[in-house]
Amino acid sequence: MAWQMNSDRPIYSQLYDKILIRIVCGIYKAGNRLPSVRELAAEASVNPNTMQRAFAELEHSGLIVTQRNSGRVVTEDLIKIEEAKHQLALAQVNSFFANMRELGYNDQEILELVKSIIH
Repeated sequence: MAWQMNSDRPIYSQLYDKILIRIVCGIYKAGNRLPSVRELAAEASVNPNTMQRAFAELEHSGLIVTQRNSGRVVTEDLIKIEEAKHQLALAQVNSFFANMRELGYNDQEILELVKSIIH
């Protein structure tokens, strides 16, 4: 099944995000081999060169590493993975607050609404 892509951002950037989420959620575990560029490109229905660019960005960020005999693997640096997860969570929270402010809520009202939902 093809991955859902939007036209608002470059495809490689969206692929980066989708693979990153798979890493921080544990679908691709620390130290484990990733599927090949061709495999993931076929799964996502994108050009292998586009997937390669996403992999290059992930490698540049230190979340994946290339090993000569094993291909690409997820870093074993759990702190780096946890930091990436934290950054994703912050982005979600910031987006949520921005959307709620757009609806006319102030920060206190947003917090009270959230509290009422989780209690």
